[in-house]
This record gives sequence, structure tokens and C-alpha cells, in this order.
Amino acid sequence: MAPSTPLLTVRGSEGLYMVNGPPHFTESTVFPRESGKNCKVYTFSKDGTLFAWGNGEKINIFNVTNKGLLHSFDLPKAVCLEFSPKNTVLATWQPYTNTITNKLHLQKINDFVLSPGPQPYKVAVYVPGSKGAPSFVRLYQYPNFDGPHAALANKSFFKADKVTMLWNKKATAVLVIASTEVDKTGASYYGEQTLHYIATNGESAVVQLPKNGPIYDVVWNSSSTEFCAVYGFMPAKATIFNLKCDPVFDFGTGPRNAAYYSPHGHILVLAGFGNLRGQMEVWDVKNYKLISKPVASDSTFFAWCPDGEHILTATCAPRLRVNNGYKIWHYTGSVLHKYDVPSNAELWQISWQPFLDGIFPKKAITYQAVPSDLPSEEPKTATAYRPPALRNKPITNSKLHEEEPPQNMKPQPGNDKPLSKTALKNQRKHEAKKAAKQEARSDKSSPDSAPTPAPESSAQKTVPQSTSGDPERDKKIKNLKKKLKAIEQLKEQAATGKQLEKNQLEKIQKEKALLQELENLELGI
Repeated sequence: MAPSTPLLTVRGSEGLYMVNGPPHFTESTVFPRESGKNCKVYTFSKDGTLFAWGNGEKINIFNVTNKGLLHSFDLPKAVCLEFSPKNTVLATWQPYTNTITNKLHLQKINDFVLSPGPQPYKVAVYVPGSKGAPSFVRLYQYPNFDGPHAALANKSFFKADKVTMLWNKKATAVLVIASTEVDKTGASYYGEQTLHYIATNGESAVVQLPKNGPIYDVVWNSSSTEFCAVYGFMPAKATIFNLKCDPVFDFGTGPRNAAYYSPHGHILVLAGFGNLRGQMEVWDVKNYKLISKPVASDSTFFAWCPDGEHILTATCAPRLRVNNGYKIWHYTGSVLHKYDVPSNAELWQISWQPFLDGIFPKKAITYQAVPSDLPSEEPKTATAYRPPALRNKPITNSKLHEEEPPQNMKPQPGNDKPLSKTALKNQRKHEAKKAAKQEARSDKSSPDSAPTPAPESSAQKTVPQSTSGDPERDKKIKNLKKKLKAIEQLKEQAATGKQLEKNQLEKIQKEKALLQELENLELGI
């Protein structure tokens, strides 16, 4: 068995070595430090018990549990390493010499991605479009590659120069980010992007993103039942979708371009790295409650610890060659350990020791910052540039972009305080019961009986009650008013934050046409 506390592996100009994970953070004696700058690659086995690395001369395999060297191979040109799932084979990459066992015969395949997890293995392949034909992604199950019905699913689309394909953990669905190099509308320098969903049962859909702009990141929850997308011109939106591609929760907008689910899937980090300032939002995605908002400036790497409680952020070369180092955080925002590489050295790579699922149980989420021996770091706030002519004048709190709050923090009409998740749920239940009662009354009432009084909606205010003397026309008018009343109720539900179904949104879009038809009938046109 691997140790109960994950190790950190550090590769840089100071050599290759391991560091004990929380709460100690001292250099580990499990693996003797290998000095020098010759280490080019390393990897752990899936369960973390075996460690392999290359030093430019040999590939070595080390038993982390027994602290002993198992094998050494003369493979100086190997640049990629990967253990098999059962730890019986170490695959190395150099000039290709393996025997072909099976082939997928499909013309112009541009990209493919193998599914994770155990058998049956699946593969997603991408074929770009040509001569007016669309691009497409197909899903296959190994080794069933032949025949017209061999594909599990197929999704075709236009506007794709390249794609990124993302399998979920259970290998039941793939998310496809389709990108074009140039946006012909001129709206974006980065081209145009769309998001598609394809399931192995044959279902597919286009994921409707409410805000225009680039798609920065898309990640699956480990449960394989939902995914989060970060998209739109800055400040970017972030939204969680279910397997029907319906939005489940909208996090509003903010300075973010990446998302990271915890190993257990109950915590989500939204972050802004790269050309952003390293601001992070840590969310409890069971209750959609914000836990903390730490800032990891100049970070080029992020990784969750397998225990689901700790976070690693690092600044590595060659992305940044100054201020290299790493920090270990608790998800509540506390910095538990910090290491700064000397100014004449560089940090090239860092990662957690992996563990199999189930080794670390999911713990209850805490919202209080855990204690730390390190002082809290207040982020440096950069002041906006002010021309000399304005420096002696009062500063106005004007913003180029107003940020949109998360959906459960938006003020409701007539109420300045945002509703909690429970309050939102109860409000939706109340609205649904009210609508059901009104519909039941409407169905029970006969044509000769007087209708049950109901609150006057905006549609009813603009349409006076009248009879034309023509029973057929009156019947049509009555049906139109009933449809308009139903639309008004849907609009009220949407105003409270309820997510409407696609067919309900289509009904709302027909309101204008229905009002015009009603007006024509009442005027006798």
C-alpha cells in the first residue's frame, strides 16, 4: 500500500526529489534526491506505489512502498513513460516499433482520444470537413471498428478547424470543443468556438452558452453526471450543466479562465491564471455556497491533492523564469506551506503522488479557514493608470465591465437580499402548486359556468374581455387567452430564477405572435 499522506515530486535545476505532503512538508527520505539537470521525465503508477524516471541514460523503476530500486533499463532516448493499470508493464515512448493489432479504417482522421477506465475501451475520432461537407466526431468501442453500424454515436457540425475531445470518467459521454482559427464576424481575435455533447447511447446536442466569446475551459465532475464550462468575453461566465445540457447553476461573471473539480466532485475551484491575477473562487457545489476566495499570483500550475482537501499551485519555468516556487493551500484559503526556488535556480515540474479511488474518504465541507503557521498574504491591488490631468481630481468608482453575481445572489424584485438555495426551492414549489391549482380550476369549469377569478396578468391588462357574437371566434379568443396566461406564468417562474425547459422557452417566444392573432380576432380581421 502507498503511504496515507501523498508525496510531492519536484523536478527542477536543483534535481529530482520528493517532499512529504500535509502536514509536514519536509523532504522525504522515501526517495533519495537525484542531483543534476538530466532528469527529463517521471511518472507514478496509478496507485502511487511505483515511480519511474529517466536521467538521460537509463529508465529507473523505484518501489515507493519498499523504498527500493526494482529495475533499470538502458533507454536514453525515452521521453514519455506510462505504467499499465495493473502495474505489470511500463510503456516508454521513442521511435515507434510496436506491432499493429487492430485498425480503424476511416479516411482523413485528424485526432482521436481513448476513453479512461477499464474495459470495454472506447475511442472518439475526429474527421474535419471538406468541400462543403461538415466535420464529425464518432465514438467506437474497441475492437468493433468495421461495418456501417459500428459507430456508437456520431455528431456532425460546421465551423471547426480543430477540436478538443473530453471523455467523462465513466466513459459514457464526450464533450467536444470545436474551434475555428478566424471568427468571420470579427467579434473575436481568438476565432469562434462551440461546445457539443455526444453520448455512447447515441444522444447528442449543442450546448447553448448564454454569453458570446471564447470557451476557456470545460471540465467533467468525477460523478460523470455534470460538467462546468467557463466561457464568454471577460469577465467570463461559468455554468454547470447536466447530461441534458440544461444549465443547473450559473456562477455569474468574474476574472476566470479555468475550472477544477476536487477528486470527490463536491468542491469546484474557478480560477483566473495566465494573463489574469490568479484569483480563485472555491465553491461547495452541493449547496452552491462560496467557501473562500484566495489569490495565487503568477501561478502556472494547479492541482488538487488526492485527499480532496489540499491544493497545489506553482510557478514553473519555462512559462515564467522568475519567482519560481510552489504553495500548498487548504481549500478554505489558508496557505499551509510555501517554497521559493533560489533566484539562480528554476522549477520545471511538480505533481502529487496519485492514489486509487476510495483511499481517501470524502469529508464534510468546512467554511472556516483552517489555522496556519504562515501569515496570511494580502493580494497586491494594482491601481488603475490615471493621466496627469486627472490625478488631482476625485476618483469615480466607474467600471468598464459590471460583474454579474451568481444566480442565488441576485436581488429579487422588491427585495434587496439574495434568496438562499432553500428559499429559491420553496419559492419554485409554491409557484408550481399555484399554477397547478389554477389549471385544475380551469379544467373543471364548464363553458356555461362563470370562470374562477384570478389575479390579472400583464397580458390580461392589455387585452380587454369581449364577445364577438360568433361562437367559433369566441372559442379561438378564449384559447388564445389561455395560452397567453400560461406564458405569463412561465415568465413569472423564470423571474424567480427557475430553469425552464426548452419547450417552455419556445412557448414564451410565441407570445408576440399570439397577441397579434388575438388582436386580429377581436377586431374581426
